[in-house]
Amino acid sequence: MLRPERMSKVSVTGSKSVMPTVIETIHEVGLVHLSDYDGSWEAFDNGNPIGRADESSEKLVTVRALESTLDLSADEANPAALEEGWERKLEEIRTRVNELDDRRTEINDELRQINEKIDGVAPFAELGIDLDLLSGYKSVDVLVGEGSLEDVESALEASDDVGAFETFTGGDVVAVVAEPTEDGDENAIDEALVGVEFTRYEVPETDQSPADYVSNLENRKRDLESQLDDVDAGLEEIKRKEGSFLLGAEQELTVEVQQAEAPLQFATTDHAFVAEGWLPSDEYDRLVAALDGAVGDSLEIEELVRADYNDEGYPTRTEEVDHGGPSDTEGMTEEEEEEVQEALADGGTTTGSAGVVTMVDEPPVIQDNIGPAKPFEFLLRLIDRPRYSELDPTIVLLLTFPAFYGFMLGDLGYGILYTIAGYTLYSRFDEDIVRSLGAIGIWAGGFTMLFGILYGEIFGMHVLGEVLFGGSPPLHKGLQPVYAKYGQTWLLVSVLIGLAHLTVGYIFGFANDLDHGVVDAYLENGSWALLMIGVWVWILSRHGEGVKPDFLYTSFGTGSEAAYELGFTGFTAETGLMVGLPLAAIGLATMIYGEVRHYGVLGVIIGGLESFNVLGDVLSYLRIAAVILAKAGMAFVVNMLFFGVYVVGEGEHAEWHFGTSHAPQEMLEQGTYHGHEVTEVMFGGLLHGGIVMAILGVFILVLGHIVVLLLGVTSAGLQGIRLEYVEFFNKFYEGGGRVFEPFGGIRSDDEN
Repeated sequence: MLRPERMSKVSVTGSKSVMPTVIETIHEVGLVHLSDYDGSWEAFDNGNPIGRADESSEKLVTVRALESTLDLSADEANPAALEEGWERKLEEIRTRVNELDDRRTEINDELRQINEKIDGVAPFAELGIDLDLLSGYKSVDVLVGEGSLEDVESALEASDDVGAFETFTGGDVVAVVAEPTEDGDENAIDEALVGVEFTRYEVPETDQSPADYVSNLENRKRDLESQLDDVDAGLEEIKRKEGSFLLGAEQELTVEVQQAEAPLQFATTDHAFVAEGWLPSDEYDRLVAALDGAVGDSLEIEELVRADYNDEGYPTRTEEVDHGGPSDTEGMTEEEEEEVQEALADGGTTTGSAGVVTMVDEPPVIQDNIGPAKPFEFLLRLIDRPRYSELDPTIVLLLTFPAFYGFMLGDLGYGILYTIAGYTLYSRFDEDIVRSLGAIGIWAGGFTMLFGILYGEIFGMHVLGEVLFGGSPPLHKGLQPVYAKYGQTWLLVSVLIGLAHLTVGYIFGFANDLDHGVVDAYLENGSWALLMIGVWVWILSRHGEGVKPDFLYTSFGTGSEAAYELGFTGFTAETGLMVGLPLAAIGLATMIYGEVRHYGVLGVIIGGLESFNVLGDVLSYLRIAAVILAKAGMAFVVNMLFFGVYVVGEGEHAEWHFGTSHAPQEMLEQGTYHGHEVTEVMFGGLLHGGIVMAILGVFILVLGHIVVLLLGVTSAGLQGIRLEYVEFFNKFYEGGGRVFEPFGGIRSDDEN
């Protein structure tokens, strides 16, 4: 669960005569992630494609191009088995589709040209002048465009090269007919209008009126659109009839190409081959059984290692595997056996009885999480999947992110809506990403409902607390003056959550770094944890209590100031001095020593500056308490605007009540609420202001809660994610694991 599924490096060595059968068998079982041969053996080269690799690749490209043209997807049809003569059928389909697609391209090109012509003649329609009257003159120039009539006329009058001129307008379009002077050139009008904002239009070459010209273009456009519909219908018919065939052909050709190109990853000679790859250790026996059933004793199969690997892919704790039986090359010819033994002699470090790791690569990663944690792998992969050599924190995300989210929002009504939204995404969509988001939404909604019950709130109202707990739910958000001590308590709880969360992060980091030795693991992680714990033991002690906030000692203490009477009034001053500060000092000294090992003398400065992170990182979790109060305040304002609020009591004992059954003003006039004095009206409430105001209030109530609901995602959701990614993951997580892509199989750890 915390580690990915255990992987084994396997080697398959055999005669080239059985290589096609071996490739086909490995492809069928779909268990092995092949490693690429790196050319490190002097006697071996990368293999060459077998069979009709080039021809199959070309056909596969053709099939995929046809699927793209037809907009065919795998969920629209079931692949059909190929029958004899399928290649001829594929060529016929290609010809028909290409003809229709070419025709579609021609029609679209002509339609684009027609639309451009229609757009181009629109200004002339505004003028209302026949198009044949706007061209064909020798002694005068005609110019049509869009601009200011006043500016155009002023520019023409000011030009010495323009004699007589006349202008016509229609809408924003201006037509100019002008005669150049004897000294003016043929571009006199254009030169006169330099500096004037004037967009010139080309006059269409036709003797028709603008209306007739557009009418003919529109007729042609409708004809082309009808033809385009026929073409699309033809393509759709092909898609309907031949979709299963094309998907079946793609499936068959994909397998053929994969198998044909597999030798490119092998080490081969003229007579023998060696292939290596990764597979789940539990699947090794199944692979052996499949290969034995296909080729018998004609090859040697060796499980090289079952190992934990470091970040570079080299074994750090290897487990030699001996499955018994012969380790020679039984079944090979003498010549083939000599070639293989020569290669083995030139190869890497022997790890098994006869096996050698020749292709050093990091194992691919199959995350091994329980079902409920699977959707949270999506959140992890937004950064990157874990390396094979590091702990997988997905289970921690399951245990913390929904709890953070629910604790911050804590409302039964909002939780129900989040759960419904999550279930809708999870049940209505097939995409893994959407389903993962839906499952996360269900978890977040569930915890929001749970904490909503404990807070006694539904859509910001305290009705639930009255019904379930007689007005005294176990948790309060601390928004009201009478419950202010709870708001302070959540500040302390946020700090404690941060300490626990970050400590787990340091423990994960320590475990990840154990491959480098206990000392390095401690210097990189344990020293920081020691410093953090020591500093916060001192902060939570009574040493120097006069300068520290009182809620550190009262929130879980005794008496009326305690939110929960647990008897904790802070660690003793002696504990702070004799335990907290020494722990912090040891942690700081060893942390700085670790930095000096990396950076020399500069490490003293770096370590000193970075030591303040143990304060900042923990204080960052105060955002949990901040979101609790912020969201409670937003929901309170929405309800206050609709129901109104009256105040019972004064000062720090004041309670706020919504005017659900009686108008706040009525309660003020009545003077008491359950024997307590009503002191003021905070807001009268739109509900109690007449029909019009009540209708407006309903709109505000619904819209307001929708806004709070959505902002809950962006505040509680993003803040929770930030605590996971920035504070927690930063202590240990690097990521960068390889995707498990078994040859011929479906990835068991699909990327979302």
